Amino acid sequence: MSVMKRNQTSIYSRLPETPGVYIMKDSKGGILYIGKAGNLKRRVSSYFTRPHDVRIEKLVSKIRDIAIRKTDTTLEALILESSLIKHHEPPFNIKEKDDKSFLYIEITEETYPRVRLVRGKDKEEGKRFGPFTSAGSAREAYKILRRIFPWNIHPSEGVGKFKRPCFDYEVSLCPGTCVGLVGIGEYTKTISRLELFLSGRKKTIIRDLKKEMKEASRALEFEKAEKLKRQLFALQHIQDVALIYDDVPLFKDSSQKRIEGYDISAISGTSAVGVMVVFKGEKPEKSEYRKFIIRSFSHPDDVGMMLEVLERRFRNAWTRPDLILVDGGKGQVNGAKALLKEMGIVIPVLGIAKGPKRKRNDFFGNIPGWTDSKTLIRARDEAHRFAITFHRKIRGAKLIGK
Repeated sequence: MSVMKRNQTSIYSRLPETPGVYIMKDSKGGILYIGKAGNLKRRVSSYFTRPHDVRIEKLVSKIRDIAIRKTDTTLEALILESSLIKHHEPPFNIKEKDDKSFLYIEITEETYPRVRLVRGKDKEEGKRFGPFTSAGSAREAYKILRRIFPWNIHPSEGVGKFKRPCFDYEVSLCPGTCVGLVGIGEYTKTISRLELFLSGRKKTIIRDLKKEMKEASRALEFEKAEKLKRQLFALQHIQDVALIYDDVPLFKDSSQKRIEGYDISAISGTSAVGVMVVFKGEKPEKSEYRKFIIRSFSHPDDVGMMLEVLERRFRNAWTRPDLILVDGGKGQVNGAKALLKEMGIVIPVLGIAKGPKRKRNDFFGNIPGWTDSKTLIRARDEAHRFAITFHRKIRGAKLIGK
């Protein structure tokens, strides 16, 4: 083993297998990259023991030391990571100093503040926490936090004006501001605790919750004490498994990225089928293709059929894709996004539709930096070919049966 390899091994071999943030430094102590992990040792060692793209290899060649900061959960590691990135702006995190595309959590300056995910380029309407360099992690963190600190999503003019509670209230995500079920004092306290958590001060919140819970019990306010107890439990038992699975370096090797392409084939709605093809990087993985016979529609409905296929696919524990590619435009893309949101799944969706004269390809959605239009068109064409082949086979079998 070379001296370089031995030195690198010593950098990560004694790291703990706990959540936290790792800070990669060069020979002069300059910060190169900051990342979060659900398991620090496993995450950091992967930089040195697995193949990566050119950018990651360049980063690894410069690393001479790694500092860590342990946290209780991956969610807290994500928040600490965003704070440190904002402060240090490491070159391997921030590709451009004026990059405004990263996500932030923003708390608006309203009587009943809303909590939103916004882009750096969006007009500021309140206090911001971030940046979060992984959009998927930011959205998952947003969902987790709202289950702990239910907040208002209604504009000021809508607070207390609803005739019945909104759907979010029914699933314990809205505190009832929609129908005036929560006073300004109690709501302000919830938002203050959210700000404390986003500032890395969970212990302060736990201390305050325990104190308030005891006071409520002494005053025989048992319903309030029980509510505080539930919030305290949620804070001490954060479920952040999705963040652990999203624990990958910002510049992951594109050959490991998984694209799933979907297409529907039917003639007048009869013998309708759907297919899923898989590309890893630029290469099709035919062993992972899947076929679906449409069950819910006997008439033409491209969007509805596509959603049936997607819903059935995500009921299975197959490997999750990094990108969903659908054959179609806004209807298919918006329908897929709505379905994924309903199922609690955070995966980007992109659509490709033929132009008005079917002589060009129109993209609906953002093309990720790790792939390109040529690969996506190949995946779309492969899904189309696979769907037509399967549809002909099904129709042929039915004709023979007659």
